[in-house]
Amino acid sequence: QVQLVESGGGLVQPGGSLRLSCAASGSIFSINAMGWYRQAPGKERELVASITDGGNTVYADSVRGRFTISRDNAKNTVYLQMNSLKPEDTAVYYCNADVVTVTRVWDDSWGQGTQVTVSS
Repeated sequence: QVQLVESGGGLVQPGGSLRLSCAASGSIFSINAMGWYRQAPGKERELVASITDGGNTVYADSVRGRFTISRDNAKNTVYLQMNSLKPEDTAVYYCNADVVTVTRVWDDSWGQGTQVTVSS
C-alpha cells in the first residue's frame, strides 16, 4: 500500500508564493512520474505539472513560467513552487505518483488534496 501526504497549501494574496510538498511512503519499489493536479469548484481536475524520475517536466500553459516542479528521488518527494499566484489558481491541489510496489504491482496513487486560495 502506498500513501501520499501533501502539505503547504493555504491562503495567499495575488502575486504571492506558496510551496507544496508531497511525500510518498509505503510499499514502494520505484516511482516513475510524479505530478500535481488541481480541481477548482465546478471544474474538472486538470494537470498542473509533472516530472519523470529522470527530471523531464511538463507544465500546463496556464502555469508555465510561474510554477516549478521538482523532486527528491531519495526522499520520494515532489514539490511545486508556485510564484506570481493569481485568483484563478485557487483550487484543491492533488499529488499523483506512478508507483511500482515491492510486489511489482503498478499503483496510480493520489494524495488527499490541499487547498490553495489566492485572494486579497
